[in-house]
Order: sequence, then structure tokens, then C-alpha cells
Amino acid sequence: MFSVTATQIFFHLVGDYILQSDWMAKNKTTNSFACGLHVLFYSVPFWFFFSPSLAAIGVISISHFLIDRFRLARYVVFVKNYIGVNKPWSECQATGYPPETPVFMSVWLLIIADNIIHIAINAFALGYL
Repeated sequence: MFSVTATQIFFHLVGDYILQSDWMAKNKTTNSFACGLHVLFYSVPFWFFFSPSLAAIGVISISHFLIDRFRLARYVVFVKNYIGVNKPWSECQATGYPPETPVFMSVWLLIIADNIIHIAINAFALGYL
């Protein structure tokens, strides 16, 4: 089983929130350059602190790009919710949650799911690659 350390979580939060500009955050889902720049800044703390293998930094960087650029966490949330809610994707595509879910709740739950996915992938990459 892989291990998630407080340091890994700390660097994830620094990279995803402190080193991400407002421009990157607003444009990363529609602009590959903005997303790529965000991923570069996000990855820097992992490079310097963990000295990961090339495979590990590749997995961290590429997965981060794909998850953020295409908002992949919303698909995970949709699949999780589909079992009980059974709403079509066309109604849930913004966040993965059905439209009757309060906006603040669906946005924050999506952010939490996104962070958990990133942290799990990072822990796997740093622990096994």
C-alpha cells in the first residue's frame, strides 16, 4: 500500500493553490498553455523536495495536466452519483452532480474529489516509480 505523507499533501496544496495564478485557474480548462504552465509550477516543489524518478514526475505532471485540463474529476463524481441519482450526463456535466444539488456544495465536493485524485496519484508515483 502506498503512503501519503503530510509533506506530499503540503506540496500538492502549494502547487495547486499558492503557485497557481488566477489566470491559470480561470483558463486551464479551456487553454492547454495555461494548464501546462500551471502543471510546470505545480511540479516544481515535487522536483526539488522529493527528487523523484523521471517516471514519477512524468506521472505526476501528465496526470495533473489531464485531470485539470479536462476536469476529469467530474466524471468520477458522476459515476459515483449515477448509482443513486440516475440523472443523465447532460444534466450533470458541469460538476458531475445533478442540478438540484446546491451550487456551493457541488463545486466544493468536486474540488475535494479533484484533490483526492491528485494526492492519490502523487503518492503512488512517489512511492512506486
